[in-house]
Amino acid sequence: MGNLQTNKEINHLHKLRQGKILKELLDKDTSILFEDPLENDMVLNMGPQHPATHGVLRVLIRLDGETIIKCVPELGYLHRGFEKLAENVTMHEFIPHTDRLDYLAPFSNNTAFTLAIENALGIEAPERAQWIRTLVTELARISSHLMAIGSTCMDVGALTVLLWTFTEREKLYDIFELICGARFTTSYSRIGGVANDISDEVLMMIKKWADQFPKELDYFGKLVHKNRIFVDRMAGIGILTKEQAVNLGLTGPVIRGVGIPKDLRKDEPYLIYDKLDFNVVTKPEGDCWARYMVRFGEMYESLKMVYQIIDKMPKGDIKLKDHKTTLPKKKEVYANMEQLINDFMLVNFGAAPEPGETYTAFEGPKGELGFFIVSDGTGHPWKMKIRSSCASNLQGLSTMVEGSMISDVVAIIGSIDPIMGEADK
Repeated sequence: MGNLQTNKEINHLHKLRQGKILKELLDKDTSILFEDPLENDMVLNMGPQHPATHGVLRVLIRLDGETIIKCVPELGYLHRGFEKLAENVTMHEFIPHTDRLDYLAPFSNNTAFTLAIENALGIEAPERAQWIRTLVTELARISSHLMAIGSTCMDVGALTVLLWTFTEREKLYDIFELICGARFTTSYSRIGGVANDISDEVLMMIKKWADQFPKELDYFGKLVHKNRIFVDRMAGIGILTKEQAVNLGLTGPVIRGVGIPKDLRKDEPYLIYDKLDFNVVTKPEGDCWARYMVRFGEMYESLKMVYQIIDKMPKGDIKLKDHKTTLPKKKEVYANMEQLINDFMLVNFGAAPEPGETYTAFEGPKGELGFFIVSDGTGHPWKMKIRSSCASNLQGLSTMVEGSMISDVVAIIGSIDPIMGEADK
């Protein structure tokens, strides 16, 4: 017919095609028009605009009554493009973007990315910088887990716990502001160290907060851990076996919730974790309750590490003095021509690793956060792939959900604790 010029012609063509298709169906078998493949089933969308899907997560579920017989999680609604963006900025310029991955634990993301760059460059931050990085990472883990248990409790009806956990997180945010000048998006870690030192006064403030925190945490537990409604909504729901967790590539509290003590801080120690005394918390049940209790227990272990770091914090530099890889201090830039040139080169062209590939894994609050970097010898990655713990853990959602009830979906999603800003990277 050539090019269609009017809407009338387009509608006429659609009617002709529909009539042809209908005739072909009738010629073959008229019973096809009356068959209902979902005669006893219903397909339901949860999300992406849904308050209990922890962000823009769409969960397509097929129901038999209220029992879920099939589940398909769909990611990708944020369209963030961080991996492609990383190829077009220097590695130093990409640090603020890592705050926006798991935005409940930006300290962890900053540290993970700068460790990946240092691995590619073949450098190592000074000892004090490593102790500081470990300290802020564990504080970020506590903050993230507080949000996880608070939102999970809210998802199953215990709103009070969310308000209490937010109170403790606000205290931490006040400390974060003193550490780096920002409460939420920290951008604190740097290639070769950290942005600024932590004063003894701030360390004492952290210790003071840590002294009162266990009492608050115990109080949270007393409200819900023996509450029949809460336990019934969590225990025996969303069960995973060890084999399923391993085959799906799950990490973090999700895999430790099936009894597997997989933790990169112990298995492949980085920073100063090999110098700290802490236990890997596991629970054998593999259900929502187990994943919740793993996070609850991990906060006590992180607190143990915070005390050890404060007591043993060494003195020294917080950043490498390497003009090829590490930005100099501003006071040196303004007073020294060579440092001004170094600063200009690093800001405009970036630190340049040797050509090759590196993968750096980091135990974030949600699981293994990894950065795979391909360098072509320039100051920005030729290719970068982010191994998102949230995206990987969501692959287990179908296995957990199928066979459960509609009301169980929100509890199961909460037990995974996904952050879609990291999943849709």
